[in-house]
Amino acid sequence: MRSLVLAIITAATLLTAPAAVAAPTCQDRSGDTIRCGTEGAMPVGWTLPMPQRQQVLAARPPVSPANLFGLGLFLIGFFALLALLPDFDGKWDRQEQDEEERQ
Repeated sequence: MRSLVLAIITAATLLTAPAAVAAPTCQDRSGDTIRCGTEGAMPVGWTLPMPQRQQVLAARPPVSPANLFGLGLFLIGFFALLALLPDFDGKWDRQEQDEEERQ
């Protein structure tokens, strides 16, 4: 009975919650996302035509292997540092300084 009441309360809370509405996004003439209402922004809902989009994407430089290698090294280093962090279970260990301060 208790779980049924909790399920009904949870469902009612989720169903009556207001939807999160984001601001509309606009594009400029090159197809990049830009804030609506700024200089160079196209009207809301306008998208770059497909042939022009393909030309813009073809003109952008490809991702170099050196950049991918650097990103890989950064991620390996970041996760290695996370792995080296000490375990934390929510309780601080007593230190010698803690005992000296209490006396």
